[in-house]
Amino acid sequence: MTEQLFFNLLLNLDLFNFILFLSYTVLYTVDHSITKDTMKADIVVDLQYGDCGKGKVTHFLAKTRNYTHVLRYNGGCNAGHTIFHEGKKFVTHHIPSGVFFGVKSIIGSGCVINPTQFFKEIKELEDGGINTKGMIFVAKNTHVITDKHLEEDKKDTAIGTTKRGNGPAYRDKYARDGFLAQDIPELQPYLIDLLEELNNPEVFVLCEGAQGFGLDIDHGDYPFVTSSHCTVAGALLNGIPHQAVNEVWGIMKGYETYVGTKQFETDDPMFSEIRDVGQEYGATTGRPRQVNWTNLQLVQKAIAMNGVTHLVVNKMDVLEKVDVWNFLNSGKITKLANRTEFEKYLVDFLKSDPSSHLSKFHFSDCPETV
Repeated sequence: MTEQLFFNLLLNLDLFNFILFLSYTVLYTVDHSITKDTMKADIVVDLQYGDCGKGKVTHFLAKTRNYTHVLRYNGGCNAGHTIFHEGKKFVTHHIPSGVFFGVKSIIGSGCVINPTQFFKEIKELEDGGINTKGMIFVAKNTHVITDKHLEEDKKDTAIGTTKRGNGPAYRDKYARDGFLAQDIPELQPYLIDLLEELNNPEVFVLCEGAQGFGLDIDHGDYPFVTSSHCTVAGALLNGIPHQAVNEVWGIMKGYETYVGTKQFETDDPMFSEIRDVGQEYGATTGRPRQVNWTNLQLVQKAIAMNGVTHLVVNKMDVLEKVDVWNFLNSGKITKLANRTEFEKYLVDFLKSDPSSHLSKFHFSDCPETV
């Protein structure tokens, strides 16, 4: 082979590779632009053990933003979201908070549904002056809590469940021995196909979570956990494409609470005062919640794994009343002098994580709004 021929071969090879590169770049650009024409989704997650005020935040967001849908993405009637709407108090268990503003509200496939509780809740909303007609939907592949599940869950003494049948229902779901919403005649008028409903660039959905990161089936303090996915990933499992995720709102309290059989609260008498001032009793069961100081490492982990962009710290009014400002940092109590120091310490600690996506901090004193 002559030198000229060899040179021409290399030149042609480089030109060929260059053409391939250009083709790939064009194709990637086209494909990438297609992903922008998808739905949008904001996601609300609890960063602790539930009971942090997610219902209040989703109610606030549904009121102030132009969502087309609100999607409940995990859990069942073991969760109670306390919502104040136009001066009235509502406690929802299944139904997402979009219904208060005439926004389509969907119980997603990541949930389990008790039809009896579902219809009871609709009646309570209607009796409270909320028009639910044409606003409430159930994903057709949502699994159903049966009487058998309820009876079985009543026997639990090890975990301290809410006795609402969730655990047995999720177990049967994964054992491929459950019942779907589409199998229940009474639910037929409410059924919806999530892909058909949400796969539209005009859709802007608020994803409303239940329970909390510390109770997540994979990332919580197993076995003292719930039976569903309480993370952003739990929302995606309902058919939300990852490209659609816009903002992630992480919700916590200025202190922690937990309901269950494990020992969570220490003998600090301040916790009893916080429980009374904060009315820390389960919205679903009425059981007193155990109280402790906010575990900074748990919150940091939850923020990182969920990609939280907006942080809401609730119940600051409770800490104001008891005037104690403590954190748990690496298992040791960090005591701050006042609210200003408390807020600065938390913000500085969370911002020190180089992987953090946090851009907004909200410290809330009000049970009715952010």
